[in-house]
Amino acid sequence: MKHIGILSDTHAYWDDRYAEFLKGCDEIWHAGDIGSYEIMERLSQIATLRAVWGNCDGQDVRRSTTEIYRFKVEDANIMLKHIGGSPDHYDHAVRDQLLIETPDLFVCGHSHILKVMHDKKFNMLFINPGAAGLQGWQKVRTLVRLDIDGKTFKNLEVLEIKR
Repeated sequence: MKHIGILSDTHAYWDDRYAEFLKGCDEIWHAGDIGSYEIMERLSQIATLRAVWGNCDGQDVRRSTTEIYRFKVEDANIMLKHIGGSPDHYDHAVRDQLLIETPDLFVCGHSHILKVMHDKKFNMLFINPGAAGLQGWQKVRTLVRLDIDGKTFKNLEVLEIKR
């Protein structure tokens, strides 16, 4: 079983509550708009970091990440991308990827809206962890963590931080 922390849209903002919430995670996944390489370094000190770049990320972040990241944790296939849309409204590039090979879990950011749901059409879990940073209109900053046991996702928790 792996304990995973998920966040997005930090936009170069760090809050020490991230480290507290993510402590004990085996991996941390950042779904883009990281904002600075320093954020990546801080997260990497907590656990193994997997990250994709977002539309607001500069070359320092883009050199160390990719646009779409597919990988496996336990027995679960994962796909991570910043701009992804949501079930029934996926970005066209994501929809094409899902049709080629559907993951068990698709994680994206960009919207700053926390959303966790089962996509019935693709039979996969969809997670957008919302936005952890200060940039944007959201009134609550959010991060997610969950456990992956084989192909089972369980014990999902959300950290909410009021602005």
